[in-house]
Amino acid sequence: MSPVTGSLPSEPRAVAVPVSWWRSPGATRLLPPLLITCILVGAHLTYGILEAYQQTAVAIVVAIGAEVVFGRLAFGRWPHPASAYITGISVGILVRSPFLWPFALASLISIASKYVLRFRGRHLWNPSNFGVSAVVFLAPSTAAVLSIQWGNNVWPMVVIWVLGSAIVWRVKRLHISATYVAAFVVFAFVRSLITGNPWLAAVAPLTGPMYQLFVFFMVTDPRTTVSSRRGQIVVVILVAFVEMLLRLHEVIYAPFYALFLVGPAALALEAWRRQPRPAAPGG
Repeated sequence: MSPVTGSLPSEPRAVAVPVSWWRSPGATRLLPPLLITCILVGAHLTYGILEAYQQTAVAIVVAIGAEVVFGRLAFGRWPHPASAYITGISVGILVRSPFLWPFALASLISIASKYVLRFRGRHLWNPSNFGVSAVVFLAPSTAAVLSIQWGNNVWPMVVIWVLGSAIVWRVKRLHISATYVAAFVVFAFVRSLITGNPWLAAVAPLTGPMYQLFVFFMVTDPRTTVSSRRGQIVVVILVAFVEMLLRLHEVIYAPFYALFLVGPAALALEAWRRQPRPAAPGG
C-alpha cells in the first residue's frame, strides 16, 4: 500500500532510453568535422604542418561566411556550417602559402562552386578539391599543396586511420576509401615496375596527412559521388588509375587533378543516363 494515498503502488513507468549519440543523426553531421579537426591537431602537434594559425582561421571563416551568404541567397535558409567548416579546414591544411589571400580565395572558390557549377540540381565537384586545384593551377608561384609526411611518428597516423575508417563506415562510405587505398597500392606497384623506383617509396605518400584528407573526405563526399555502390567502386578505381598516369608524367598534384577530372564526368554521365527519354510518336 502506498503510505500517502492508501492505494496499491503503481507499476514503475517505463523509461525511454535515448538513442546513443554515435547512432543519432547529429553524429553523422558532427563526426566528420571532429575527425578533420583531429587530423589538423595531430599533424600540427607532431610535425608542425601549419605555417600559422591565422591562415587556417581565415580559410574557415571565409568558407562558413560564403556558405551562409550563398545558402541564404540561393535557397532562402541558413545552411548548417558543418560542411563549410570541413571545406575551410581542408583548405587550411592543404594549401601552403606565406600569404593569406590564397587561403581566402581557395575557400571562396570552393563554396561558390557548390552554387554556381551545378548540373541537374547538384554540384559536380568536391568543393575543397575544386578550390585547391583551382588555386594551385592558377597561382603556382604563390600557392602549393601540403606534401610532407608524418615523419617517424606512426601512432598519430594509426589513430587517424582507425578513427577515419570508423567514421566513413558509420556513413556507409568505407568501401570507397578501402577501394581507393587498395587501388593506389596496386597502381603504385605498377608505377614501380615502370619507373624502377622502390615500391615502398611509391606507396609512402598514402601515409601522409594530405592523403588522409583525400581518402576520408574528398573521394567519399556524398554530394559528389555516384549513387550506386558498384559505380562508386568503379569511379574511385578510375581516380586511382588517372592519378597513376599523371604521376608517371610527373604531375605534382596528381590526386587532386585526377578527382577533378573523373568525379564530375561520372556524375554528369549518371545524370544523363537518368534523363527521361522522350516518348515515341503517338505513345
